[in-house]
Amino acid sequence: MPIKEKYMARWPFLAATMLAAACTMNAADRQAGVAPPAQPSAGPALHGAAKVDAALLATGGDGSDWPAVGFSYLEQHYSPLTAINDGNVSQLGIAWSADLPDARGIEATPVVIDGVLYQSGPWSKVWAFDAVTGAKLWEFDPEVPKEKLVEACCDAVNRGVAVWKGKVYLGTLDGRLIALDATDGKQLWSTQTVDPAKPYSITGAPRVVKDMVIIGNGGAEFGVRGYVTAYDSTTGAKKWRFYTVPNPTGAADNEPSDAILKTAAASWSSGGAWKQSGGGGTVWDAIVYDPELDLLYLGVGNGSPWNYELRSEGKGDNLFLGSVVAIRPETGDYVWHYQETPQDNWDFTSTQPIVLATVTIGGQPRKVLLHAPKNGYVFVIDRTNGKLISADPFVEGINWASGYGPDGRPIFNPAAYYGAKDGKFFVGMPGAMGAHSWHPMAFSPKSGLLYIPANLAGLPYGPPSGNKDRTAMALGFNVGLDWGAGALPRDPNMIKAAIAATKGALIAWDPVARKEAWRIPYGTPWNGGALATAGNLLFQGSAVGNFQAFAADTGKPLFSLPVQSGVLAAPATYTVKGEQYIAFATSRGGVFALAPGKVGGAYNRVPNVPRLIVLKIGGKAQLPPLPASEPMVLNPPRSSGTKAQIASGLSLYSRYCSVCHGDSATSGGVNPDLRMSGLLGDAAAWKSVVIDGALRENGMVSFASVLSPSEAQSIRHYVIDQANWDKNVWQKAERAGGGGGN
Repeated sequence: MPIKEKYMARWPFLAATMLAAACTMNAADRQAGVAPPAQPSAGPALHGAAKVDAALLATGGDGSDWPAVGFSYLEQHYSPLTAINDGNVSQLGIAWSADLPDARGIEATPVVIDGVLYQSGPWSKVWAFDAVTGAKLWEFDPEVPKEKLVEACCDAVNRGVAVWKGKVYLGTLDGRLIALDATDGKQLWSTQTVDPAKPYSITGAPRVVKDMVIIGNGGAEFGVRGYVTAYDSTTGAKKWRFYTVPNPTGAADNEPSDAILKTAAASWSSGGAWKQSGGGGTVWDAIVYDPELDLLYLGVGNGSPWNYELRSEGKGDNLFLGSVVAIRPETGDYVWHYQETPQDNWDFTSTQPIVLATVTIGGQPRKVLLHAPKNGYVFVIDRTNGKLISADPFVEGINWASGYGPDGRPIFNPAAYYGAKDGKFFVGMPGAMGAHSWHPMAFSPKSGLLYIPANLAGLPYGPPSGNKDRTAMALGFNVGLDWGAGALPRDPNMIKAAIAATKGALIAWDPVARKEAWRIPYGTPWNGGALATAGNLLFQGSAVGNFQAFAADTGKPLFSLPVQSGVLAAPATYTVKGEQYIAFATSRGGVFALAPGKVGGAYNRVPNVPRLIVLKIGGKAQLPPLPASEPMVLNPPRSSGTKAQIASGLSLYSRYCSVCHGDSATSGGVNPDLRMSGLLGDAAAWKSVVIDGALRENGMVSFASVLSPSEAQSIRHYVIDQANWDKNVWQKAERAGGGGGN
């Protein structure tokens, strides 16, 4: 019988089976907030990427596929599969692996449909693999210009693709939204979603809702105005746009957001840096669709600049910074919002992953939104109306606020408002890296626990010194801080203390009991995203090179596999012919591999291996051996700069260079370590790179628009002096006492 006729003949049985399944949906599914399966339309069954539609994404299916980065529209990163479980997980081994190009951060969870695995990586590249054998089926390179890196906050990363009705959708670092044919990776259409003349970027995964592709952007550190846009999934034509902060000019945008932004404008000052910067509020990650309530939730980012006194003259709550905003997906119309961090002064974005669930509170089922943003609190929000149910700290040491009052507002610590005029400093906990960053959480309806990859790290916040730090510059972060004043001092004991205080944890949180259930402590932050399964398992990779499984109910360690490199992204799981697999990527990258310098500690010493690894029970494959590593040798030229040059160089380096090359000129290993640069002893060669842009095609653009040739030389003198101190003092202190850095 031909395939089409075979499926048509089976259709009455399939329809009856699916209807029965919908009618007998179990209580556990309802408790988890799983939407009932949509009624099928008549016709033959579809296969592969063509079958991904609203019905499949509403539930994620039976677990044989991993159809979206968060599994389903609920983004719980939870699979109903049980073939791999707490009784046999110790038998996991490698089924296959595939080396990937570009040793930068890989932050994307794979999407897997009918035995085809789609993985995105640095520079917005995408690959399709046979999910059983690892054979590469196709690859796509959007050819992002490398000089775009200077306008990307935190590495050339990408957090995944969306699959919908036979197409793969990708956002690129330079702001394009691209549709690919899922069968061969050929580009079908491309649209520019941002003004290329402004420092926007895209690192987040698109979402597809009602035949529209929804995408946001980043760039608030550099000075942009945030928005989210919906595009027709077939043609790429724009449908609507929702701006997340008012128009600084006061003009209407002629978009659905206009109506609510008239009200939001009152929460901003009439002056301040936001009038030039755009205000920020970019939605660079969390965009979540609620199939039960037909709402789209946006997690809105930080202000531009971060410094509240500079941004908005210390006035107003600055809506919708640090907020969750609900809108209608068909029209982009505003429905409700809850602002988690009013007056954001600390880069406390609310763009961290959002999880939807139904939980029993006070004996009643509640449709809730679970959120653990950067500010260190776990929020349980009624997603029908945006009302706060609870807000509780999930990490210790929070000092920007003492909690949330009955009005749902934080109880601010006045000392947390570092000044722009009075010179006041504040050592914040958490810092700008956040108590939880972009790393996906998981929620298990079986255990009722939310699993949070947490960071325990602070940051010195200080006002800018000098007009150059106050003014929006053409290159570099424009956040209104004095990075130089916050740099690590040249004191080995203080450096070791900072390394020891910078930690991470996997925290299992009970959102109903409002308390921690269990915790796995780590010696470093920036550990991978989470995956929970019905096999009572919680999977997570570590920053220092292990992939692990724990009992989801108790946190008991059950499995650990050395994988040679860090694990940042969350895993996916799927089945092919009844056999279950676990897939994840390894790499090092993102902000913690770029900016913290020596505070990176043990993470700095982990090899950077971009690779896709797939596990199964009884897997026997082996990873290729790591190439021999050469010891780091500092052999700088003799320090010859004046005290004034070195001091100026520290300030300028911290302002323009540290975000990519590391605090105190110490690289985390992704970008070149300038202390070992062969250009240090040659003033002309240094100028050719920093001022003339000789390495532009490698991502190192000319800084002539913000630095004079003499200022560039001051930076060189500072790096030479820092390298000599590290060689003669810090490395000796490490050998004597084990500093854990580089």
